[in-house]
Amino acid sequence: MSSTAATAQPAAKPYSPGLEGVVAGETQLSFVNSELKSLMYRGYDIRDLSENATFEEVAYLMLYGKLPNTTEYKTFCDALVAERTLPAPVIEALKTFPNTIHPMDALRTGTALLAMYDDEVPNNSHDANVRKAIRLTAKLPLLAAYSHRLSQGQPIVEPDNSLSHGANFLYMLLGEKPNPETAKLFDTTLIAYVDHGFNASTFAARVTTSTLSDLHSGIVSAIGTLKGPLHGGANEEAMKLLMEIPNPEAAEAFILDALATKKKIMGFGHRAYKNGDPRAVLLNEKAKDLCERTGQMRWFNTAKIVQDVMLREKNIHPNVDFPTAYIYYVMGLPIPIYTPMFAIARIAGWSAHVIEQLDHNKLIRPSVLYTGPQHVAYVPMVQR
Repeated sequence: MSSTAATAQPAAKPYSPGLEGVVAGETQLSFVNSELKSLMYRGYDIRDLSENATFEEVAYLMLYGKLPNTTEYKTFCDALVAERTLPAPVIEALKTFPNTIHPMDALRTGTALLAMYDDEVPNNSHDANVRKAIRLTAKLPLLAAYSHRLSQGQPIVEPDNSLSHGANFLYMLLGEKPNPETAKLFDTTLIAYVDHGFNASTFAARVTTSTLSDLHSGIVSAIGTLKGPLHGGANEEAMKLLMEIPNPEAAEAFILDALATKKKIMGFGHRAYKNGDPRAVLLNEKAKDLCERTGQMRWFNTAKIVQDVMLREKNIHPNVDFPTAYIYYVMGLPIPIYTPMFAIARIAGWSAHVIEQLDHNKLIRPSVLYTGPQHVAYVPMVQR
């Protein structure tokens, strides 16, 4: 072979923008089946769980790999209740945050502060990580509720330990105890948000902890990732869109105009579901009951027309963020807190993924396809 012959280049590996369709690891935590339009947590269908289980049961399932018996359930709930407290310096720090701070920034920073007051942060053993996960699951609702009320000039509402996990958050946020129907529906939304494969925030948490960083650092990474409107912020934007539509009769024309002018319709489409998001189907059913019970059918009727038009015109189904948007609004929950509520649910899934990652760790370090120039000669500054 001639000495001037070009060196053979290795065959380029397939590249998928956004890593779409790329298998990045294994998990026993959740399974998304697009063809069957189903989502399972450790083998249990979310519809079955949402109809029969509490959020606490599902959190236990994620962390321990099985549903709890009566004794295990009480012990777990008692552990969550015992951790419904924040260190005094963290509460004082929340009071110094600007009123204009994004709620997810407050949640992210508050979580980072909690790491300073948890003696087990450096301990990455399985059992220590489960204990830390329980503490964070209990404390994130306090961070979200306290920081929101402080930003509104309202006093902090202390936890009511007689209430369930979800009902207590609603109480701390709104200052009123929810009725049983509202508490149950809120639990259903939390269960729907618990986990969803290697979504962006979960993957961020696994990447962080694959370096043998700690669980708190992984959760901080996840919260920062969830903040983005293409992930956790979609439910906020979906509600803002619905609020622009004056009544159900105006919905079809509004969406047709939005599509014609290339306006982004948030809360629709999902990379993992081409035939419909089972969480959206489930929550739309529950939303109708809520709107009928509260005399606010305007929102259900408007949302249904929006969904029908999007399916007819674009063959795009709603994802979980669309029904949760108007469910939370009808419940009277402030729009800026929608994404932190996503985090309050997903903390159980994030933590389980961090634990799974560290139990079978391999550093996550993918390859990259370089597309820039090569062998560029340096030019002295005076000659540029």
